[in-house]
Amino acid sequence: MSDITRGGAARLASTSRPAAAVGTTTAVRTTTAAVRAHSEEQHLPHSPEHVAIWCKDLAFRYREAQVFDHVSFHVHHGEFVALTGKNGAGKSTLLKLIVGILEPASGEVLVFGAPPKKQTESIGYVPQHAGFDPAFPIAVKEVVGMGRLSGLARVLRGQKQEEIDWALEQAEVNDLRERRFSALSGGQRRRVLVARALVGHPKLLVLDEPTANMDAASEKKFYDVLARVKGNTTVLVATHDSDFVSALADTVLCVGQDVEHPHSVHRHALEQADHAPEELYGGKVVRVRHDIELPDNACCEGKD
Repeated sequence: MSDITRGGAARLASTSRPAAAVGTTTAVRTTTAAVRAHSEEQHLPHSPEHVAIWCKDLAFRYREAQVFDHVSFHVHHGEFVALTGKNGAGKSTLLKLIVGILEPASGEVLVFGAPPKKQTESIGYVPQHAGFDPAFPIAVKEVVGMGRLSGLARVLRGQKQEEIDWALEQAEVNDLRERRFSALSGGQRRRVLVARALVGHPKLLVLDEPTANMDAASEKKFYDVLARVKGNTTVLVATHDSDFVSALADTVLCVGQDVEHPHSVHRHALEQADHAPEELYGGKVVRVRHDIELPDNACCEGKD
């Protein structure tokens, strides 16, 4: 399966969405029981429905190059997480491990209590580079509809159209539905790809540097889209800016920024940045305090 055709989910991402197709009661009970048993065996910090991402002692290498070693962290359902780090630090690699494109050399990655490849229905993924041939005459509505191709559940034609319409509205690209994807600006393409990821109503939305090379106006519109799904959907977004991240962020994870432990991921504090110019960053931002490292359970207060 290519990056661009990954997506689809069994649950809806907002209260205004159309009903999603479900399997039989027996199948749902069997799957739930299996996930619960797996999560108990792996000692998840919370019940699986509340832990969107759980990495435990994760290690990964490209041939002889070590990328990650003993990486452990977790993300709660509904959180908005910014993933920062310099180019080449391993942000894209970590995202691919989380969505199941890559396999860890050792350790564990779980998405809602199960390995990522067993949760493809629950993951929406927007890669850094879209794999479309510019000469291929595909319309925006067709790109968005591709988000339903990976789903295992049968979807009626009318329901699929409702879901495409909903996703186009959520991403503010309904007015572009008949346009060719190749004719769009970079910012418009990114929003279409978010719509493609949302059409399956994912519980987890993963985006790899989605605002790279965007102007501030396009970036603001893009984050307005993410603000609408925050809370109902867990959002993990990699960003090229290590000093400031969107004010939507509840948590920031920093990759490869510890000189003594370059293959690690750390949770750092955030603080208000009231004087940061919104016209420069495409909206309100918060400052990343790389000098303040937080324990992994810092996000757990008040969580089940």
